[in-house]
Amino acid sequence: MRAQCLPVARWGGAAACYVAMMSPLDFSPGLDRPLPQAVEIVVIGGGVVGVIAALMLAEWGVPVLLCEKGRVAGEQSSRNWGWIRIQGRDLREIPLMLESQALWRRFGIESLVDFGLRQKGIAYIAADEEELAEHEAWLAAARPFQLSSHMLSAAEAASLIGQESGRFSGGLLTPSDMHAEPAYAVPALARLAAKAGAAIFEGTAVRALDLAGGRVAGVVTEHGTVACRAVILAGGAWCRPFLENIGHTLPQLAVRAQALRTAPAPPIVPGPVGMRRASLRPRLDGGYTVGRVGAARFDLIPAAFAHFRAFLPLLRESWRTTRIRFGPEFFGALGRRRWRADQLSPMEQARMLDPAPDSKISAALLRAAQRAYPQLQGVRAVEDWAGMIDVTPDEVPLIGPVAGLEGLTLATGMSGHGFGLGPGAGLLAAQLAAGREPAADPAPFAVGRFARS
Repeated sequence: MRAQCLPVARWGGAAACYVAMMSPLDFSPGLDRPLPQAVEIVVIGGGVVGVIAALMLAEWGVPVLLCEKGRVAGEQSSRNWGWIRIQGRDLREIPLMLESQALWRRFGIESLVDFGLRQKGIAYIAADEEELAEHEAWLAAARPFQLSSHMLSAAEAASLIGQESGRFSGGLLTPSDMHAEPAYAVPALARLAAKAGAAIFEGTAVRALDLAGGRVAGVVTEHGTVACRAVILAGGAWCRPFLENIGHTLPQLAVRAQALRTAPAPPIVPGPVGMRRASLRPRLDGGYTVGRVGAARFDLIPAAFAHFRAFLPLLRESWRTTRIRFGPEFFGALGRRRWRADQLSPMEQARMLDPAPDSKISAALLRAAQRAYPQLQGVRAVEDWAGMIDVTPDEVPLIGPVAGLEGLTLATGMSGHGFGLGPGAGLLAAQLAAGREPAADPAPFAVGRFARS
């Protein structure tokens, strides 16, 4: 097997291989493996959503091509926390998340690679009564779904993470929730998709759609044109500039979030645990992935001004924990520019979004984790990394057809919690593109729901 090392290690100058165990199949184009001339459906983007869409289509016998400009799972699909949670989700996402969890269980059985899928539950620990009330309100609202979620007393919450009672007000636990190693999981799913018959091409950027009378007739890639009747656009943060290039606006912004991993540490909790200061996920290597909601930086780009009104409520809510600045991205790959189908595209100029993590945020995150979990005292961070999260104004995905572009199905805006939801999102996108009965109501994810009246 090949391993692809991403330049994400920032601690101690040590090299790290965060995206590892890539498929033994050759996903790259070559003289002996040309692009197909025509397929039924083309999937753009090799993250978890695109890979699952291709896998589903292949299993249904639909000829499908997946085009990834860089490497499978090279961006946010390998850089997230690895949580597979139904707990705390927007209620609109719960039916789709139930589908996702069923698919995760199935893939865990079918995969020849142990990608760390474990059902150990996920807990939220409340530091005060106000936070506890928020968890109680969510549980009450989610009761019609008959989930395994239940409240924890103050003593139970403290005991769960091996601490003395008195520090916390209680918590929320969902025993059916899971976690996995994202850097292993998505390449493993790509192998399943290839085995099912999906044609997967890495290093193959789609520059533009080939349109005929306002409907999709194919895609123009850097290696040639492929005819198709439908396209699924699952390119994460790249979806907005891709659509802008053909004259369609998309209320989606890219937020730079980051996390770190520790060296092997004493056992703290069997599954992920969330606290305001710092959240943990046990890793296969004996360490922990550490993150925090709000450990993010928002780099202003032209699209931020185009959709400022739609995003204003979200920015007001998160301004205390999100650093906002003008950065090189203002005029960079995710900035506003145009290109023709016969020109080098931004996707080829930046094969992989690999933003540098903010060292101040990383240092503060490690300190917060050590304060929140005394078991981490003296445990060092061995790696930190950043990634670009595709965020919508209500932090709920956009999945469905795009008005004025018949044959295009959009699947984006995972808003920082798309790894766990990815199988359901990919399934729904594949069903909509193939004209099959959707597994969940697509209305809450309608692409046009932010259109101005």
